[in-house]
Amino acid sequence: MSIRAAEASARAARGPDPAGTGQPGEDRRTTRQVTVIVGVLGLAVFMSSLDLFIVNLAFPYIGRQYHGTSLDSLSWVLNAYTIVFAAVLVPAGRWADRIGRRRIFGTGLIGFSLGSALCGLSPGVPELIAARIVQAVGAGLMVPASLSLLLASVPASGRAKAIGTWSALGALGAALGPVIGGSLVQVSWRWVFWINIPVGLLALLLTARVVPESKDQHTRGRPDLVGAALLALAVGLVALALVKAPEWGWGSARFLEVLAASVACGAIMIWRSRRHLSPVIELGLLRSRSFAGAFAASILYYAAFGAFVLNSVEFLTGVCTTRRSGRAWPSGRAR
Repeated sequence: MSIRAAEASARAARGPDPAGTGQPGEDRRTTRQVTVIVGVLGLAVFMSSLDLFIVNLAFPYIGRQYHGTSLDSLSWVLNAYTIVFAAVLVPAGRWADRIGRRRIFGTGLIGFSLGSALCGLSPGVPELIAARIVQAVGAGLMVPASLSLLLASVPASGRAKAIGTWSALGALGAALGPVIGGSLVQVSWRWVFWINIPVGLLALLLTARVVPESKDQHTRGRPDLVGAALLALAVGLVALALVKAPEWGWGSARFLEVLAASVACGAIMIWRSRRHLSPVIELGLLRSRSFAGAFAASILYYAAFGAFVLNSVEFLTGVCTTRRSGRAWPSGRAR
């Protein structure tokens, strides 16, 4: 959902000013009320961004507890969250417009907090991956709903500043992920997930008290759930091919088949996006060079940043720890 469309739907949902002042209800909110609303909604995007990168620091500790677990298997603790989160984002925005943005936002907070609790209680890696999927669904629900609520609740004069604050909190969560994760794993890797529970419950309480409900009365069509599933499958198959490539071989038939299946899913998803009333991807936006360029740059940035963070953790907790303890390097040379 575009920002312009969200603003229009928010105006329609609020209706005329009952006091006859000519100003919508949002403009009568005090600065303090607006600040609290922005803070609560920004907290959600902070939590979701934080969780994208905080788990990297827990990898070595999870691997030590679950002996015999390969890095390939552990990688799905990250992959499952990222893939499901991305696939849920767009249809969640459509649901929020139809059902109620605060309702979807609250549901997302509950799902994210529940998923965090299940992650911390997971007895094994498969259960941890399943819990991460629950967590990702919650994050995917609350992030687009939080932006829609922000646009509907903040006066037009302060909307640009509020969106900047909302975006900055998301970036701050990504930046602080390794820092906070490094501190929590010293206690237990499970606290990387459990830390979300009190924050999520606080955000849920504040949402019920201070964030007004809104919805788009003019929303048409149901979200393309099949398209969202195809998007998740396409990205998941690419991740599977890359993770398994060293084992299968980069030119093996299995690797090429998985890659071809991913391309097929992506092609069908694009085909549906051209015809569906509420597509997963608004292909018309890609005709804008500035939007397409920013979109491509974002993909490259997050791919590189995610790989950098994970490999840095593996190097600092693996190679450097090995050297400090005096054990042999992978090449066989001693310290």
